[in-house]
Amino acid sequence: MDLYELHSGDSPLLIDVPHAGSFLPPEIAALLTPAAAAVPDTDWHVGRLYAFARAAGATLMTATHSRFVVDLNRDPSGAALYPGADNTELCPTRTFADQPIYRDTVPGAAEVAARRERYFDPYHAQLEREIERIRARHGHVVLLDGHSIRAEVPRFFAGRLPDLNLGTAGGASCAASLQAAAAGALAAAGFTLAVNGRFKGGYVTRRYGQPERAVHALQLEMAQCAYMDEAPPYRWDPLRAGALGSVLARLVDALSSWRPAQPEAGNSGVS
Repeated sequence: MDLYELHSGDSPLLIDVPHAGSFLPPEIAALLTPAAAAVPDTDWHVGRLYAFARAAGATLMTATHSRFVVDLNRDPSGAALYPGADNTELCPTRTFADQPIYRDTVPGAAEVAARRERYFDPYHAQLEREIERIRARHGHVVLLDGHSIRAEVPRFFAGRLPDLNLGTAGGASCAASLQAAAAGALAAAGFTLAVNGRFKGGYVTRRYGQPERAVHALQLEMAQCAYMDEAPPYRWDPLRAGALGSVLARLVDALSSWRPAQPEAGNSGVS
């Protein structure tokens, strides 16, 4: 199976969905516990939520393989996203419910390196190609990293997560005006919203968000109860998904139409 589904659009917006995949290669599936083989930590239906953006001109790249194969949103060096907190690995060993993923031995260093080479590196190479293609065409790129998670996951956070969680690495991964435009589109929706709260952006946002190079990245983490049933079989709820889809349409429009500020004439910043 291909590692991703890709629709290349003609607008400055690139939407990446790295955790929507549920495919497990048979040789990996055979190693998992029955609970883990059901891939419960998938970002269910997120690719479907953003599918409309293709008609709006956005590029949409959606992973096909489960995050239990390799996590495309983790630093391959092993650096923790949130130092001092509970962090998952490049090849996760425990579910969000803090249960073992593997029946017996967890992947060793050689296996992790092999999965990085086979699954992680090709995905990111294609993501980088799309970024460069869009930047060459428009002069800038807006990268939206799309995610969802159960509203309550005690392993990672206390209480209930806000419906919409916008992360920009504390403002470092995009222009302030872009963050404001995104937050404004989300805040007008009637959903609860946090900006750079518990989720500030993962590896994709932090790695590619380089405003000085005209690459502006944001992450949106959504509470799954805002559009689906969080218990198996993870049913898509048309009513809830419709309301959330209207919010995402406003967000996509805001991100697609945003433009970086132009330098003032005669002010090159060089003295």
